[in-house]
Amino acid sequence: MNVPLAEMAKARMDESPTGLGMAIPAEEPWEFGEFVICRIESEDGVVGWSEVFVWLPETAVSAGQVVSSVRDSLARYVIGASPFDTRAIAARMNRNVARNEVAKGLLDMACYDLAAKAIGRPAYDLLGGKCVDAIPLCALIPLGPVDQTVTLAKFFVNSGSKTIRLKLGTGVSLDREVVAAVRDAVGDEIRIRVDYNQAYRPHEAIRAIKGIEEFGIDAAEQPVAIGDLAGLVTVQRNVGTPVFTHEGLFSLTDLVAQSELGAIGVVGLNTERPGGLTSAMAAIDYAALRGMGVILHNQPLGLASAAMVHLGAARYFDLGHDVEIFGKLMWESDLLADGLVYSNGCVEVPSGTGWGVEIDLDALDKYSVAEPVRIGR
Repeated sequence: MNVPLAEMAKARMDESPTGLGMAIPAEEPWEFGEFVICRIESEDGVVGWSEVFVWLPETAVSAGQVVSSVRDSLARYVIGASPFDTRAIAARMNRNVARNEVAKGLLDMACYDLAAKAIGRPAYDLLGGKCVDAIPLCALIPLGPVDQTVTLAKFFVNSGSKTIRLKLGTGVSLDREVVAAVRDAVGDEIRIRVDYNQAYRPHEAIRAIKGIEEFGIDAAEQPVAIGDLAGLVTVQRNVGTPVFTHEGLFSLTDLVAQSELGAIGVVGLNTERPGGLTSAMAAIDYAALRGMGVILHNQPLGLASAAMVHLGAARYFDLGHDVEIFGKLMWESDLLADGLVYSNGCVEVPSGTGWGVEIDLDALDKYSVAEPVRIGR
């Protein structure tokens, strides 16, 4: 499934120094998002849906690789199982197939939607029930000129956002100039987090983060290369701002290692990367026990956005940070006929069964780039 960037998002990326809206060292142009959609059906005709967003520089797998993992290895642990047995399914997948967290997450999330629909309840009831009726959202601002960044920050704040995430990484001095200008424009009450997308070596990252700490930074994302765990430890030990990973966190074992070594001060999660909602809930519970906040963030289409909303609503009091769901503005379509409701910087928690949203089958056909793969007994 390939969904083009929305016109506004594409324009902002084209204007950025890298052409990607971020400092990640990728070379290929980014003109569309690559997604895998899963439809799972029970014997009595109840259908569950899920979605994962893949981009090789971040997720390390393509859509085709996710599909092949499900078809050739993982589906056998779901077919014939109860969708309520998510922990047992996850355990079997983990015992028999190493890594492949994104593919596992695709199946795990579909089970939650199916199970909730089977009993006529919203998915959050399977996650502990909802804590709030609406979730405050963080706005994402791509890498770009200072004046453009300030303009976008003011727009989102005026639209109700209480947190903004700034893409940085083009140089220590320019990073500081951007953050200083944004802080001056939005005032002291707005929370700011920053994302470096692996732009710096450890000593540079320390200078960059220290250079903006006076402006009150919530957290700094992925300041060094994915595999540089020792460098990340060095950065976190030398700055006062909590650091977290995105490109560098795929599994619960990644999370525990990074936390216990002192490499992170806050946990960054999305719905698929740790292996679905089952693992995401375990990660949030771990973070709460370690006294760390959690940042739920991604730029998915409608199905995964809804999954993040249900997860955020169920674990709201353990997060401590506004959720970031930016796919609605980033992509040409969210593939939903009856979607999420956004207003005043928040998203309403759906009350319908399962995810509480309806897939747009016509849009599904429009953006599909491969024939559906059907797997059965």
